[in-house]
Amino acid sequence: MSAKRLGFFTRLLDNGSAQERYRLATEQIVHAERAGFDTAWVAQHHFHQDEGGLPSPLVFLAQAAAHTRHIRLGTGVITLPMESAVRVAEDTAVLDLLSGGRLEVGLAAGGTPSSFSAFGIDAERRNAAFNDNLRILLDAWGGEALGNAANRLYPAAPQLKKRVWQATFSVEGGIRAGKAGDGLMLSRTQPRPLTAPDTPLDELQNPIIDAYLAALPPGVEPRIMGSRTAFVTEDQNRARDFAAQGLSRGLERLRASGHQVQDESLDGLIRAFDVHLGTPEQVIASLQRDSALARVTDLAFQVHSIDPPHAYILRSIELIARDVAPALGWQRRNPATLAYSHHAEENV
Repeated sequence: MSAKRLGFFTRLLDNGSAQERYRLATEQIVHAERAGFDTAWVAQHHFHQDEGGLPSPLVFLAQAAAHTRHIRLGTGVITLPMESAVRVAEDTAVLDLLSGGRLEVGLAAGGTPSSFSAFGIDAERRNAAFNDNLRILLDAWGGEALGNAANRLYPAAPQLKKRVWQATFSVEGGIRAGKAGDGLMLSRTQPRPLTAPDTPLDELQNPIIDAYLAALPPGVEPRIMGSRTAFVTEDQNRARDFAAQGLSRGLERLRASGHQVQDESLDGLIRAFDVHLGTPEQVIASLQRDSALARVTDLAFQVHSIDPPHAYILRSIELIARDVAPALGWQRRNPATLAYSHHAEENV
């Protein structure tokens, strides 16, 4: 595999109004570019402000593109069953041009089950709807006729067919992404089997990677993203204080959805939410125990479900690029530069 890429991932959950969330997330992406990050990813969620703050990722990324020059911009993910595939094709084609060819398109069938009804979709049919919409999307990008021979995508976007990523929790999803030659997106955490609630995350994700690699067509380079929650700071105690606040909110949401966590102590929640936090040395040691990360082409870090204040997120971005990611196999390629003046640290 080629050298790893480094990504910043946000669910836009900063404390404040929607407008403030969008402003702060833009600042974080700009800061990540200056620190040398290769990619920035935003999640899509409908209706539920405490789960995700952004229903329209392509609109937001168009704005982010105007404030950046080098960093690649990705959706992590668009919930494709809820979308018009032709409109996604049109919007992504335009955005790729506006960004100078920097768009990456992450897609998934999932999403909050209760959200599907608003779009006239039965959540139980989401996989079938995903497959149908993905076929239309690929046909549109590829210049195929849409509806009749006169309807073809403008502007044309065949290049985007090679920048699709599929998110999955399952071996079957890994096979699907591999057969298509798409990228594989692995989540920061995922549900455990009821019979084995303490299963390490890498034990769940390594079989997905195995299946993906086995299914790739000959000659197709693998693209595997491992997303992880990592909050890096010089003050371990402050990191734990923020984790106690953020993970407690996450625990409340789990309870509301009918899930249970066996150990509700802070360390138990850190394990249950697959969180890596503390000083650079502590985070490096924690991440190095994750055998799946050694196999990925893309490392993507987010602060959810800790969700510390903005200034601490900026400092964590700096420390990940300076100390953590190089220890995991990343080498800086982004031509932008960032002087480590500790200005983020001075504001906290």
